[in-house]
Amino acid sequence: MARANEVVAALLDEYADLLSITGGEAFKARVYDKAARAIGGHHADVATLDLAALQKIPNVGKSIAEKIIEYFDSGQIQAIEKLRAKIPPGVRALTAIPGLGPKKAMILYEELGISSVDGLEEAIGEGRLAGLRGFGPKTAENLLHGIELLRGETGRSLIDTAMAVAEEIVGAISAVPGCQRCTYAGSLRRMRETIGDVDILAAARDSKPLMDAFVRLPIVAEVIVRGEKKTSVRTTRGLQVDLRVVPLEAWGAALQYFTGSKEHNVRIREIAVRKGLKLSEYGLFRVGDGSLIVSETEEDVYAQLGLAWIPPTLREDRGEVDAALAGELPDLVTLPDIRGDLHTHTNLTDGVSTLEEMLATARARGLRYYAVTDHAKNLPMQRMTDAKMLKQREHLRALASEGRMELLHGTELNIDPDGDVDWDADFLAGFDVCVASVHSHFNQSPEELTRRLVRACENPYVNIIGHPTTRQIGRRAPIDADWDAVFAAAARTGTAMEVNSYPDRLDLPDELILRAKRHRVKFAIDTDSHSTVHLGHLRFGVGLAQRGWLTKDDVITAWPLPKLRTFVARKRRAH
Repeated sequence: MARANEVVAALLDEYADLLSITGGEAFKARVYDKAARAIGGHHADVATLDLAALQKIPNVGKSIAEKIIEYFDSGQIQAIEKLRAKIPPGVRALTAIPGLGPKKAMILYEELGISSVDGLEEAIGEGRLAGLRGFGPKTAENLLHGIELLRGETGRSLIDTAMAVAEEIVGAISAVPGCQRCTYAGSLRRMRETIGDVDILAAARDSKPLMDAFVRLPIVAEVIVRGEKKTSVRTTRGLQVDLRVVPLEAWGAALQYFTGSKEHNVRIREIAVRKGLKLSEYGLFRVGDGSLIVSETEEDVYAQLGLAWIPPTLREDRGEVDAALAGELPDLVTLPDIRGDLHTHTNLTDGVSTLEEMLATARARGLRYYAVTDHAKNLPMQRMTDAKMLKQREHLRALASEGRMELLHGTELNIDPDGDVDWDADFLAGFDVCVASVHSHFNQSPEELTRRLVRACENPYVNIIGHPTTRQIGRRAPIDADWDAVFAAAARTGTAMEVNSYPDRLDLPDELILRAKRHRVKFAIDTDSHSTVHLGHLRFGVGLAQRGWLTKDDVITAWPLPKLRTFVARKRRAH
């Protein structure tokens, strides 16, 4: 079941959108947007807080706190219901299209009567957007691409949502008497960026107690099908979950069978066939007499086929089978390898946790070093100034002796349309590390975007390009640049590409990580945390890095701090 915080955050997000669509004050919409982020990132369950406690959450005033109380008392917020009644439901549905904001959605409705995604696609095809101010040919092309992206994600959940559901179910099933093993498999175990159905695998002599417990879980809204070996349900959030129960002796074969992508499993079965064997979820068998060879562990299955054990995150048929046959699989970076985080925010800009809260949580998670990188001054809504940044640096230095974790002062710079960043060289020289990111002008031409990113890489004080494609999964399409040119520039200048762990970013995507690695680019696995809660997202970044075949040598946040400092200093000296 979704955390109460997530439900409330979604409602406040909706209210902000509705205010924008209906012409409400832009300032008020931003207030609710900030409150939504604060609620979503708050550590305590908001359903347990009273009015006074809610108002202690950053960006939550009395009016918003009262609306939250109202929701938990009555199941709805009247202010939202009133605004919902003012606009056709389809208009807000249009805003789900990446690149289409509330104001433009309302223009489409008022000028052309468009109130659905299908209606917009039809209008673009008929050329009806031509002549409509703000909807030129390039915009129409981008909207069609956005519709394609939206439909591609339909029915899929972000990895953190699916993981929370899977771990809740695994915990519940593991506690059932008679359950011998239980874990998640499928695309979630492969750490795909979005998840269709969640696959849960359990081992038991008698499946009935496990199936009984499964269908009675509070998060189950519907039982789709129930059987002795497989039961499928739909959760209260619409996510399908399949539970399969196998004998313990078949555990390894089943885990292998239900983890790999279709393409990976086809390759594995082809190898089995060439050896006169048959592979199923119950084991590896000889074709001639049907005798079982191995089934208990994945390692045994792969070994009998002449393969090294292939990490789940690689099982996509992208060269891992050949690498396993040749004994050339990479020693993938792991969560314990990560020593630091070089991209985090506090409530000095758009974070919701204080500097002290972020540092305490990072220390508790065992990080060896930690960089605070609040937004720089060229994002006006962040209200950053030189004085504020220098005061934070002084504050951080004062806190540096309070633990074994080394503290670094950095910033997230804005890469402007020409590739310049917020401060001059003298000011930038005072930072320990700088992340630079694109935050605007996403619709520049590929040539302009490429030059923009290359220029940022050439800046001697830019150490990491943050969330390079700028994508927000299901909400904003990636920018269109010549990535090979960007990666070549990054390798040449000693600039790392970020592997952003935030679940709706996961940026660079794994395909681009693979391309960048071929250029010998280095990477920084960071959380881009805006709350103490977000520091736990690091595991998703590590999973993404593994899908890109990265080792700890490729990842600067897995390096000891002296080596990282040398990486930063070398680039500055080169210029």
